[in-house]
Amino acid sequence: MSDTATTSGPGRLTPDRTQLQRLNTLWQIIDAPTGGGTLRARLAATMRRLFARVLAKQQEFNASLVDHINRNTPVFDQVTERMEDLLDEIRRHQQMLLAREHRSENVMHALTAKHDELRAAVSTLQQATQNLKREIQRGQIGAGSVSGSGSGSVPVPPPNQLEALDSHKYVGFEDQFRGSSDEIRQRISEYVPIFAGAGDILDIGCGRGEFLKLLREHGISARGIDLNPSMVEVCREQGLDATTSDALDYLRRQPDGSLGGLFAAQVVEHLEPRYLTQLLDAAYDKLRPGAPIVLETINPACWFAFFESYIRDITHVRPLHPDTLKFLLVASGFQQAEIRYREPYPDAEKLQPLTGATVAAGGAPADWAETINANVEKMNRLLFTWMDYAAIARRS
Repeated sequence: MSDTATTSGPGRLTPDRTQLQRLNTLWQIIDAPTGGGTLRARLAATMRRLFARVLAKQQEFNASLVDHINRNTPVFDQVTERMEDLLDEIRRHQQMLLAREHRSENVMHALTAKHDELRAAVSTLQQATQNLKREIQRGQIGAGSVSGSGSGSVPVPPPNQLEALDSHKYVGFEDQFRGSSDEIRQRISEYVPIFAGAGDILDIGCGRGEFLKLLREHGISARGIDLNPSMVEVCREQGLDATTSDALDYLRRQPDGSLGGLFAAQVVEHLEPRYLTQLLDAAYDKLRPGAPIVLETINPACWFAFFESYIRDITHVRPLHPDTLKFLLVASGFQQAEIRYREPYPDAEKLQPLTGATVAAGGAPADWAETINANVEKMNRLLFTWMDYAAIARRS
């Protein structure tokens, strides 16, 4: 038989029978004796008898081999057919497993999404419960009442009570989208050295108190303010000095030159332009000479940060370009203003330029690669740069 096999249909192999006819014809290597009385005929017959004695074993082997092949070829066909049937069954089983795995993955994705939703809902509910508990303990709910014409009274909720009870939603929002306290702590830890040796630091929009805790651990006195009473309660539970207050009102109540530094992370994008300029003017008056001011915000020059982070938060008012915030600091009298970029977009996720090996393999002209790479670089600068930045300056 041949060492090769032929293909019959997609993915099916059948034995090669092209040599069977030749084997059945050529296995006999000893010719039958021929008649004739000539000298030449007698010599030929003698030679055949001599070779027949030598080749008899070989011809016997050939006969046995050909007979064996002829008798087992149908068996080989049956085995091949059975193997193909088994392979088909295995392929069907593999397809069923792949389909089942795909369905399982879809179910897992759906369960993961439901789990995330449930976790966010539970977190929000827990914050609401804690908020309600605090309000009850303070005696705010049901404390005030208006007497009617009858013997009963109608409870009157205190001012802004509903807003206070709803403030827990933003706590849950930050937990889910901005990151855990540990993640925020790691991100903002690089600002601590700026305030080294200072004191009386004010953290505007202190949130859950990550920066206040960092300053406390480094022996730097600090206090925080936040409009969200739920955030302030979270700070107080950690023993931090925090107050519910509007930033501009709070600053204007402080003595001039009483603050040793000011920090605000992810705050300025929540402010109207006029309010922001007034806040910077007030900060300049209340800071001591040489005191630092650090304003961290989302970098709208990075399209990914703008579309994935900025517009997600409905409390954001206006994005601030790094050049704009730096100019506002200088215009308010601050000096040594600089921009520090943070949170670089991962290089592996950026658009990738063509390499020399890619060009050689694809046969693309060198000028194509140069043009494409230049365009990739431009797109990366627009889409995938630093996702946050901090405007840092000092009072003159």
